[in-house]
Amino acid sequence: MMAALAKAISRATGTNLDVETLKILVIFSGAGLLVSLVAAMIYGQAFNGALF
Repeated sequence: MMAALAKAISRATGTNLDVETLKILVIFSGAGLLVSLVAAMIYGQAFNGALF
């Protein structure tokens, strides 16, 4: 599946993208999303109270 996704992205963008590069991008994107969700859960209540 990763190989097919890497091939599709390579065709769409015209760049040479291998599977290892795609794995690294997916890992960092997932980690950033996880950190953002945790921060939103922790600080969401404080922001909501400060706005209203």
